[in-house]
Order: sequence, then structure tokens, then C-alpha cells
Amino acid sequence: MKKLSIITFCIFIWMLPSTVWAERKVPILIYHSIDEYNGHGSKELYVNPVNFERQMVYLRDHGYTLLTFEQWNELKNIKKPIFLTFDDGYKNNLNAFAIFKKLETNHFKPRGTIFVISDFVDRSNRLSRSELKMLSESGFFSIQSHTATHPNLTKIKDYKYELQDSKEKIQRMTGRPVFALAYPYGEFNDKVLAETKKYYSFGLTTIPEPYVEKGIKDEQYLLPRLYVKNSTTIEEFAKLVQVR
Repeated sequence: MKKLSIITFCIFIWMLPSTVWAERKVPILIYHSIDEYNGHGSKELYVNPVNFERQMVYLRDHGYTLLTFEQWNELKNIKKPIFLTFDDGYKNNLNAFAIFKKLETNHFKPRGTIFVISDFVDRSNRLSRSELKMLSESGFFSIQSHTATHPNLTKIKDYKYELQDSKEKIQRMTGRPVFALAYPYGEFNDKVLAETKKYYSFGLTTIPEPYVEKGIKDEQYLLPRLYVKNSTTIEEFAKLVQVR
């Protein structure tokens, strides 16, 4: 009986790592503007540079590894992975770039993914083509698609323009592959998923929870994300990114 108990315990220990991985939470954060709120748009979509830097220092000091979706297959080899995403391609994302450069060390490599609306590039408050190329080549940012015109994808018919054409435009701007899509407003349905799968390997929602591998159908097209807001305190941020 004692021998059987020991064997059972050993089997439990052997199985534990896969169980832990299956339940591990991977935060995927959403940012929009990294700037002081200027009175236009939703205040909650602005994170001022001081708070953003404080959040990045927290990630650095607590052993997080910042990833882009090019590194998705490395997840299981990383103790505390986290993804930072920036929607809409605002010019003030250059503030995040400056903070990344400031905080980079041999042991901390800041990275993020900017989801660009391809038809909005070069507008006065959006990143330009040359800036996108520079950011892409810097090693700090992956530039991916947020569609061509930011429509609710559940209400359109011209998926080719919004999905394929935006992908190809951004690739021409950066010279690098585009394979991830952030759904505008977080809206999707079965049709949107089917169309997205024709052109992309990942689809990002605004379902407010950390990513946990579940092995469900279309899992990489249903990636959840957690908002970081203007009102998010550093204590709230710490809880938001907590992993187990």
C-alpha cells in the first residue's frame, strides 16, 4: 500500500508542470495613447508617460519578459511572459518608444505591438510611414493591423479591403510580416473569425481577462486583453498583471 502511494505521488509530481502551464495566466494589455489627456476623446484611453514608465519599471523589477506575437511559440519557456499592445497607431506612442529606450538593459528588453489603422497612417495625430518603419526596425515594436478604416467588422461586407489590403499596406510600410489583427471595438462573430483566418495567425479581442491556454477551437483568434486606463493606479496595475 505504501509503495502504491509513493508511485501515485510520483505520477502527480510528473504531471504537475503541464497542469501549472494549462492554468497559467498570460496578461495581454491594451494601451491607446501614451500622453497627457488633452481634452479630446476618452480620458481613460490616455496613460500619461510618467505612469507608463512607472508601470514598465514595475514589470522590469518583477521579472516579466515582454513579448511580441513573433515570439508566441516561446511562451512555455518563459517564466513571466506579458504582451503590451497599443491600438490605433497614435503618434504619441513615440513616448512609449522613448521610455523603452530609457529602460532597456542587458536583462530587460521592452517590446510592444502597435496595431495600426492603415488608412489613418500619416494623419497629424497618427504615426507616419517613416515612423512606423523606424519603430519596426528598432527592435522595440512589432507593427500589426487594426484594419484599414476601423469599422465594426460584424457589419461590413468588404473584408478583403479591411483585412487583406490593410495587411499588405502595412507590410509595404515596414518591410516586415503582418500576421496579427486587433478587432476594432473588440467586435467579432463567426464570419469575422472565418475571414480573419484567411490572412492572419492571431486575432485579438477586448474580452477582459488574461490569456489561459484552453485548447479550444480558434483559440489564437479569440485572444483576450486587459485595459490599462488613465485611472489605473500602480497597485491596480500590479493586480492586473499578476500571474500564477
